[in-house]
Amino acid sequence: MRAVIGKWSASLALLAMLSLLGAQGALAFSFSDVVKQAKSRAEKPYEAPPSTPGFLTNLSYDQFRKIRFNPADSLWHESHSRFQVMLVAPGLYFKHIVNIHMVDAAGMHSVAFKKDDFSWPSDKIKNQVTDKLGYAGFKLTYPLNAPDVQNQFLVFAGVSYFRGVARDQRFGISARGIAVNTGLSSGEEFPIFTDFWLVRPTPQAKSLRFYALLDGPSLTGAYQFVVHPGAPTRVQVKARLFLRKDIKLLGMAPLTSMFQYGRNTPRPAGMWRGAVHDSDGLLIHSSTGEWLWHPLINPVKLETEYFTANSPKGFGLMQRTRSFRVYQDAEARYDLRPSAWVKPDGDWGKGHVVLVKIPTDSETNDNIVAFWTPSDPTKAGNHYDIDYTLSFGRSGMTGEPLGTADDTFVGSGGKNNQYRFVVDFGGQKIYSLPHDAPVKAVVSALNGAKVLQQDVRWVAPLAKWRLSFLVQAPAGQTLDLRAFLKNGDKTLTETWSYSLPADNRIVNNGG
Repeated sequence: MRAVIGKWSASLALLAMLSLLGAQGALAFSFSDVVKQAKSRAEKPYEAPPSTPGFLTNLSYDQFRKIRFNPADSLWHESHSRFQVMLVAPGLYFKHIVNIHMVDAAGMHSVAFKKDDFSWPSDKIKNQVTDKLGYAGFKLTYPLNAPDVQNQFLVFAGVSYFRGVARDQRFGISARGIAVNTGLSSGEEFPIFTDFWLVRPTPQAKSLRFYALLDGPSLTGAYQFVVHPGAPTRVQVKARLFLRKDIKLLGMAPLTSMFQYGRNTPRPAGMWRGAVHDSDGLLIHSSTGEWLWHPLINPVKLETEYFTANSPKGFGLMQRTRSFRVYQDAEARYDLRPSAWVKPDGDWGKGHVVLVKIPTDSETNDNIVAFWTPSDPTKAGNHYDIDYTLSFGRSGMTGEPLGTADDTFVGSGGKNNQYRFVVDFGGQKIYSLPHDAPVKAVVSALNGAKVLQQDVRWVAPLAKWRLSFLVQAPAGQTLDLRAFLKNGDKTLTETWSYSLPADNRIVNNGG
């Protein structure tokens, strides 16, 4: 018994010491230091970070996958910390070198590159690598799914992209630090996280804080991230942006995902899986209290939609379809891909949620982007403070109290420019209604479209209320629709919103 007590006493003493060291390290560098650097850079011409050597960017996908970091060399591994850091080598898509620093009891210092911490595709490639190379980013690990296993749950690598997962999920959707002119014909700009400062946590810490400096031709930014892994995994983001140039379309809290096809679109010829997507819809919680659900499509040509969102309460790209039977993909496991939800902290002011949909014929291309943009012009010399919590997890993490549009089906209406829509609404609020309740639908059609017929009924095998309606679309125009269910004067569901371009492959494919 004495030995056990002594062991615990020593462990507690070590934990207390490391806790103190972590606190001291945190004082050595703070968010205000990053803000100063961002502001200083914004006052000078842009200088691109060092580029990755060509022999690494020219590697094939299979070659680059063979570059593996040794988990035993992770930062903080020696202290058996819950949080550990695996480093990412540059190459292939990672075309820039970033600076990684650590903040601890000794102050702030750079993390030196060590090529022996990696396995390489061949001795020839390894011999070309020097210890002056540098990193492309990092992966955070934490015992997310089991107490004795370090699971990767958050990855920062490639310009300002980062990806996260919750417990028992697979990586899918990505977030970004900022989006600049995304979807515009003038071309998109990709600012880069050039520097990171990781604040060493105590070994038993359940949250981790770090900072990042963003730089690009049109703006700079200082970022603070506080991460809380779990179900969901939450990332508290504090950002201050400084504009060097006027920006036509500035995207705050951007999310990037993939939608090739789903149950609301025709299946491409030769495809055997029922659906292929990382996200199946955009959800917006407006300041008025309305919840709006907008299913995604893969357009024939670039499509950009603007949704009025003054001081939004939240928005995100959701993966609602969770049944493996829908996807039938045992490798990609789209049924385990996370949703991502942005909850603003404070009043963001007047603006819009923007949804950019880019045509794709491959599931390897991220073709969906969603972000919030201010209504006022974003001019050189302006600075912006934007705080929010980004959550990765299941769609229920939003706390939406209404019934949800779980499935959308679209087909030919049998005549020229006619379409049949079927929307299944689920959720506990409407599940508990008597099955003979007088549930009605409110369906709106814009741009001269006409609702020809509609019907609402309880579908017992699904335990959902089904709205079915027929629409006459205006020739050559986008079909814009909205619908929700109500019982008397009581709104039962979120608002389902749909945009169907005139060139949509549905009628020509027979539904």
